[in-house]
Amino acid sequence: MPNPTACLLIIGNEVLSGRTKDANLQFIATRLGEIGIPLREVRVIPDVPATIIGTVNEVRAKYDHVFTTGGIGPTHDDITSECVAGAFGVPWEPHPEAWRRLESHYARLTPPGDFNAARQRMATMPRGAELIDNIISIAPGFTMGNVHVMAGVPRIMQAMFEALAPTLKGGPPIVSAAVHANGLMEGRIAEGLAEIQHRYPAIDIGSYPYYRPGGGGVAVVAKGTDPEEVKQAAHDVLVFMRACGGHPVEGEPD
Repeated sequence: MPNPTACLLIIGNEVLSGRTKDANLQFIATRLGEIGIPLREVRVIPDVPATIIGTVNEVRAKYDHVFTTGGIGPTHDDITSECVAGAFGVPWEPHPEAWRRLESHYARLTPPGDFNAARQRMATMPRGAELIDNIISIAPGFTMGNVHVMAGVPRIMQAMFEALAPTLKGGPPIVSAAVHANGLMEGRIAEGLAEIQHRYPAIDIGSYPYYRPGGGGVAVVAKGTDPEEVKQAAHDVLVFMRACGGHPVEGEPD
């Protein structure tokens, strides 16, 4: 059976404007690869209800899993939760357990916090949502169908993801092997690299030029679910780089 696939939606005007730098993509892509759910698409979309609803419906029909980050806080522009309710065609309403957790949390603070209308938004979710625990700031994320809704703050998102991870059924982990060579340029190896890719259709082979004060080079990374095939493909790349006059080394460049 092929590995399940995933899409990530990064939601927020602040990311599109450049005000906030996304710090979640690399973490999610890496962890999903370890679980065996390759990330196939990423979109950054604004806090616009029609866009969120339409995009969620499009990608949840296309991929096995959809992960969203951002837009589940207490402010007026945190609209991801209610938009997911709209996408699934269900009411957006107080979630009893989320409400209990947040109400108790604010009551335990010294002095007690006000579980006001803004904070109550974080306990309001699509009907039928399953909670994703948040050990950092209590306010949970949630899952609806194959859509997993998480916070945008990296530390909180990571905690939510780790709480969710044991429930995700993946396939074989995605493994990789890298080879790099200083002084060897990407254009020099392009044709031969295409031939190696043709020999290993199940392996993703990518080339990545790099530049350093002392000169540049190219790194080639092979990725796939068969460790032996990945290893062999990377070895073939190393042999080919050597034949091109390079001095290849296993691993990523420093």
